Amino acid sequence: MTDKKTLMIDGKEVEFTDEPNLLEVIRHAGLNVPTFCYRPDLTQFGACRMCVVEVEYPNGRTMINSSCTMPPECGINVKLNTQRVRRIRKTVLELLLANHDKECLTCEKSGSCELQKYSEEYGIKKIRYPEKPIEEYLPIDDSSPSIVRDPNKCILCGACVRACTEFQGHSVLGFANRGSKTVIQPMAGKPLGQVDCVNCGQCAAVCPTGALTIKTCIDDVWSEINNPEKKTVVQIAPSVRVALGEMFGLKPGENTIGKIYAALRRIGFDFIYDTNFGADMTILEEAHEFVERLTKGENLPLFTSCCPAWVKYLEDQHPDMLSHLSTCSSPMSMQSPVMGKLVPEKLGCTRDDISVIAIMPCTAKKFEIIRSEHSRDGHQDTDHVLTTQELGRMIRAAGIDFDKLEPEQPDSPYAEYTGAGTIFGASGGVAEAAVRTAYKYATGEELKDMDIKELRGTTNRSKSVQLDIKGTKVIVRVVSTLKEAEKAIKEIKDGTANFQMLEVMACPGGCINGGGQPLSYDNSNIKCERAQGLYKEDKELAERRSHDNKSLQKLYDEYLECPGSHKAHELLHTTYIDRFQYSYKNMNQ
Repeated sequence: MTDKKTLMIDGKEVEFTDEPNLLEVIRHAGLNVPTFCYRPDLTQFGACRMCVVEVEYPNGRTMINSSCTMPPECGINVKLNTQRVRRIRKTVLELLLANHDKECLTCEKSGSCELQKYSEEYGIKKIRYPEKPIEEYLPIDDSSPSIVRDPNKCILCGACVRACTEFQGHSVLGFANRGSKTVIQPMAGKPLGQVDCVNCGQCAAVCPTGALTIKTCIDDVWSEINNPEKKTVVQIAPSVRVALGEMFGLKPGENTIGKIYAALRRIGFDFIYDTNFGADMTILEEAHEFVERLTKGENLPLFTSCCPAWVKYLEDQHPDMLSHLSTCSSPMSMQSPVMGKLVPEKLGCTRDDISVIAIMPCTAKKFEIIRSEHSRDGHQDTDHVLTTQELGRMIRAAGIDFDKLEPEQPDSPYAEYTGAGTIFGASGGVAEAAVRTAYKYATGEELKDMDIKELRGTTNRSKSVQLDIKGTKVIVRVVSTLKEAEKAIKEIKDGTANFQMLEVMACPGGCINGGGQPLSYDNSNIKCERAQGLYKEDKELAERRSHDNKSLQKLYDEYLECPGSHKAHELLHTTYIDRFQYSYKNMNQ
């Protein structure tokens, strides 16, 4: 047995084990120090200097160190709030504010901005340094359908650059220039909408200020709700139910779907459905497609197609691999055209008379809905996408006390779902749900053990399982982040890949950690807690296989015929674009 390792924090003995830095030791002790650049899931950077502490060594020497880059050491005495430490932090804040656009009242991050929070906590009332002249302000970049970039609110913490590189291996954002002219910008100084950004929103999720924010459509949705000539039809994605409550003080992972249905009715939406229904529909189509490819031995491994950031990444970087991508639309983009066609028939009106709105954890969905492949008869299949954050803001603006709402039920028939539809929100959930139904399609029998635990978990970004389908060995690989997806693609191109299905989600941990989910700068366990909330609901539901969804069975019987039918392909499947070739041509014109 090894001796325990201890240090002192403000005079109290604290034990530590394998924490990567002093900051994590401090947090595990129930304390905290401010930081802008540190994120538990990213490499240590030490840029902002807000997390400085005073360290007294056993030999009596005292030093100021950044706690996010300093390894813990036995015997040291760490002081978190000495006069010298607080003076340094206040100076850092004043210097940042001197160079910052302080239009806080109109900032999208107002109320969740770390700079705003710390300035209040440290009592910053005056700034001793010359402020940046207004003529030196840079233009706001709103060219992306998903993200707005305001360089005047950037504090150069580098979190966005690291997220883009370390999660996606993509490096769309980077540092440019030197000294006081240093900025973070897309490659070659181009607008964000003109580079191969995949719209995942992880940059905005880690940004501590209003430099990177979600492009909102809240006003447009309110206009639709208040238009007496329009009926609003809304659907809610799986992972929203286990995250929205955090914006109202509830625990991560708490399933608030009943309260969400109630809140949507109070806001004024006319018809409330659930994207879990669309997820079940996706599984019926994708499992059929997988078994067909497996039988023919064609275009394997099959790539899942639910993540729009992953789809765009393939189109941008690996168009030669598009034949592997499932032709199935995402759950949202399956459910929207079904509602857009059948709800007007039910109401005796036209598609012009309804507005189809989706509530998603994902900023890339704002890009997905404007793709021409997801439009028909002059209409986008989905008119607007609200993120979880935007829905939370709408609930607050409507004066609704979310915690006190009594749970309600959605409308039928496009809201009945199985446990398989629920787990779509977590990395591994799509593959697990697909296997539950693919086994039935391939063997005519039900898969006995539906819990494929090897595909679960939010910390391991690459997981595999080998399954026996009546003597046929099938290996399913699950990855989250495009950096891990790139490794899988390399295996395929090198001829060393041994898997027949590849599930990819661009965000670490899956949709539960999407770019539109409630912000959490320092809790790396939130992904796990949200995922557990989804698996808990799966376990509690009476039906856990997509093909057992009675409302979905009825939809096929009455309208779609059967999975893989011509009618199903017309409404539920899609095509893809070689964006690499398109970009190359434009670059050389």
